Amino acid sequence: MGSQGDKLDIIIFGATGFTGKVVVYEMVKLAKEKGVKWGISGRTRNKLEDVLKEVGEKTGEDLAGVRIVLADVNDASSLQNMASQAHVVVNCVGPYRLYGEAVVSACIASGTHHVDVSGEPQYMEKMQLEYHKAAEEKGVYAISSCGFDSIPADLGTVYLMNKFKGDLNSVETYLTFGATGPVQGASIHYGTWESAVYGLAHYSELSPLRQKLFPERLPEFTPKLKRRTLFKNERIDGWCVPFPGSDRSVMLRSQRYFFEQEKLRPAQVQTYMIIQSVLTLFAVGVLGLIFVLLSKFQFGRRLLLEYPRLFSAGAVSHEGPSEENMKNSYFSLTLFGEGWKERLSEPTDEHNLPPNKHVVVKVSGKDPGYGLTGVILLLTAVTILKENDKMPGRGGVYPPGAAFAKTSLLEELDKHGLKFEVVSSTEN
Repeated sequence: MGSQGDKLDIIIFGATGFTGKVVVYEMVKLAKEKGVKWGISGRTRNKLEDVLKEVGEKTGEDLAGVRIVLADVNDASSLQNMASQAHVVVNCVGPYRLYGEAVVSACIASGTHHVDVSGEPQYMEKMQLEYHKAAEEKGVYAISSCGFDSIPADLGTVYLMNKFKGDLNSVETYLTFGATGPVQGASIHYGTWESAVYGLAHYSELSPLRQKLFPERLPEFTPKLKRRTLFKNERIDGWCVPFPGSDRSVMLRSQRYFFEQEKLRPAQVQTYMIIQSVLTLFAVGVLGLIFVLLSKFQFGRRLLLEYPRLFSAGAVSHEGPSEENMKNSYFSLTLFGEGWKERLSEPTDEHNLPPNKHVVVKVSGKDPGYGLTGVILLLTAVTILKENDKMPGRGGVYPPGAAFAKTSLLEELDKHGLKFEVVSSTEN
């Protein structure tokens, strides 16, 4: 095992996977800028060496000196050996509901911080329920959802809260994707698809899990923000449908933290995605219905996992998107905040007048699913290294909004391709 003196700042676990390779590529650039020592980890030395060679050729850097640590999710001692050699483990091995807990457990036992890019609510909330106290006692931070899921939404809401300067009652988010050129082939890697299949298949686990994690319900706030299913919003160009990702669950966990620990009024949250045409809306609806029905049965899940191209109309493949597709992709997330310009003394106090303040912010960037996700993930790790004194308590398992609200992560993200901006601010 590595001694404290030769500890690396960051180890990228799962460096040979699709996301892992992207993270290694981004690490080369960021390590120079931030002055961090890093290494990579996985099961097979030859494959790890190939990754360093491939990334070295792309970046023009000699990576022969990068430390390689062998570790396997099915070998607890190898995971502890890996975790003991770094201050932060950047975990790229999913689906996290299958492979994540062992890594979190090893990190906490080793006193090592942990970040990942999970978009799986069951895994994230289970980790908070079962490991928060142990992480706190060890002075370790374990932060999930540190990529496109769900930093733009959760830190975007923190940014909105900072700009609102009043009592924020509700936030609606609207997500849109686009490309600057023709999209040829897949746009999503199989790993993302696999996580979605298992997440939906085990959706029923969430309710009992949340009853244990949050035995006390939050107070009811008015006006109540209602969830809508299919609608056209006059402020948004396109059809709006509920966003099926993890953003809302992550944002609500941060809002609960702000209420319970910071004594702030928790914002109600609804998340939507925008579909431009009726034809696309119909196609997405049909594919989504098939996906939901098949995920409920073992035979259906087998079909989804064996034939991802078929059931995604070509959007998903084991090879993932091409570099050209990733380079051309972009996203925009618009957050509509509504509340009052006046801030009452207690978070549970109710306003007598209707909401009188509206703030709209936008979060945007390129290559959200992979390249930008890699940058975001690494910046969360660097923030833990350098600014853990500005994070909650002594340690624990947190959503990113709660974890990084008082750090400089927002500013760092803005400098590195994730843009935060105020679109409008009005008062009645």
